[in-house]
Amino acid sequence: MKQRINTEAGFDPGTGTVSYVVWDAATRRAAIIDPVLDYDFKSGRTGTNAADRLLACLKKHDLGVDWILETHAHADHLSAAHYLRERVGGRIAIGENIRAVQATFKKIYNLDHRFAPDGSQFDHLFRDGERFMIGGIEASAMLVPGHTPADMAYRIDGSLFVGDTLFMPDVGTARADFPGGDAHQLYRSIKRLLDLPPETLIYVCHDYPPASRNAAWQTTVAEQRAHNIHVRDGISEDEFVSMRKKRDATLEMPTLILPAIQVNIRGGALPPAEDNGVAYLRIPLNVLPAHQA
Repeated sequence: MKQRINTEAGFDPGTGTVSYVVWDAATRRAAIIDPVLDYDFKSGRTGTNAADRLLACLKKHDLGVDWILETHAHADHLSAAHYLRERVGGRIAIGENIRAVQATFKKIYNLDHRFAPDGSQFDHLFRDGERFMIGGIEASAMLVPGHTPADMAYRIDGSLFVGDTLFMPDVGTARADFPGGDAHQLYRSIKRLLDLPPETLIYVCHDYPPASRNAAWQTTVAEQRAHNIHVRDGISEDEFVSMRKKRDATLEMPTLILPAIQVNIRGGALPPAEDNGVAYLRIPLNVLPAHQA
């Protein structure tokens, strides 16, 4: 079946993130998926180069925005959702389990009463299986916990945007050792995705390519089932969980996890400015585990 959507990807090499603009060719209405706000860790300055490239895509194709979709509260980049909504509109949306992530990290950051862990920082919270429209095209949200409790995948007209749950087949799968992560859940979520028709196009949110190839972000259910190094057909849940736990124990925390999550649980908004007009990020000490590579 011929697809009715167009997809344009933007790769951010600094974080390995792939953001997407997906639109209905008939109505020119679009969704933006997993946009990146630039952040320089050394200076503490934010920037909008990656987000502005998405704006340029919208302008080039004369698109209006219905949705700004987050697959989860990312640990490896700050979200540009708030910045983009201010400029092109659209509703910022994420899975309803973001409330659990917010509650966990409210304690970690010791956030005050101004931050409510109720999802109100987003315009919409998706339920598992909820259907929504991008222009005239129906899409659906799929709950795929494991990497975090709130991970969602979005199925749009034969394409599947999976966030961090799956990577390209030669890279494997997401880690499951963040607060609230669970390798058993991750395996079951991936199997749910890979039960979709084999020709389903899969778009990943990150690529960390080996030296032998350039960055890539499109694959299929069939390719994942045949070749994914972590969850191809024939690998049991126990085998996957054992691999994932051993591998995760060797991984360092992402460089931007502490700056990123406190922004991303706010829908991409920076923390409120203090009485001097400056916004501050919190860095809790000796809370997250220190993994050794």
